[in-house]
Amino acid sequence: MTSSAAEGPGSSMKDESKAILSGTVASADVTGTIGSAEEALSDRLDGSDLPRQLLGDAYPRLSIFHDKLLREGVLKGIIGPRDQEILWERHILNSAAILPFIEEALNEGAQDSVADLGSGGGFPGIIIASCLHEAHITLIEPMERRVQWLSEVIDDLKLDNVTILRSRAEDLVDQPTGQRPGHKASDKQRHASATRHTQYQVLTCRAVAPMRKLAPMALPLILPGGRLVALKGKSAPQELEKAKQVIAKSHGINSQVFEAPVGDGLEPTHVVVVEKRK
Repeated sequence: MTSSAAEGPGSSMKDESKAILSGTVASADVTGTIGSAEEALSDRLDGSDLPRQLLGDAYPRLSIFHDKLLREGVLKGIIGPRDQEILWERHILNSAAILPFIEEALNEGAQDSVADLGSGGGFPGIIIASCLHEAHITLIEPMERRVQWLSEVIDDLKLDNVTILRSRAEDLVDQPTGQRPGHKASDKQRHASATRHTQYQVLTCRAVAPMRKLAPMALPLILPGGRLVALKGKSAPQELEKAKQVIAKSHGINSQVFEAPVGDGLEPTHVVVVEKRK
């Protein structure tokens, strides 16, 4: 099964994405390396027009984000030292590869709500918020220092479509709406309140947990007919196969893995898409 994908927000990244799994495991020859190859790519991107071409109107904001990560990311424990030389490729453009899948899910849904589970340093939530201005993005993050980082980023990028929710996914599942905790970080931000979404049209995440653990945490937070759209590594097909029963028990259907392009000459990534049964 093949689908297409756009190398930039609002285009057709998914049209070039390759569905490599639909209910059964398919092989994928995708490898990732850390070292000289990625260093060469990052050096090339420093003077390359590729980020600007792929990110379009979101590039100025995300360039500010990139520079903040470069200056403060290691010191504040947001990224590792080796990530400094591959920020565009590994974190920002990799996160942007998920955009067409989110846009498709929003276009087919009744709401424009997107939640980023375990948002951490803002991957992919800050990238989504910067690119999809009409969507309302909730960044779900339990750690106070990362919540503070996200608050700073939102202010620096002047994002007005973002809510920060300080919580663990486990604490949100089956919790009454009136008990949802919100984090107040600044007067300029919108923050989760007792009347905000109890469920979301789209829930996304990156490197949160294997699918067999992620599904029962994430799917209860998704509206019926909505989708889980998760950035994953090369083991995504195997993860999905192991999680089939748990996904079904959590009301997930039509699980697929797509190989999504990141940019010309860059390592593709994997996106897992699971629908929530209506």
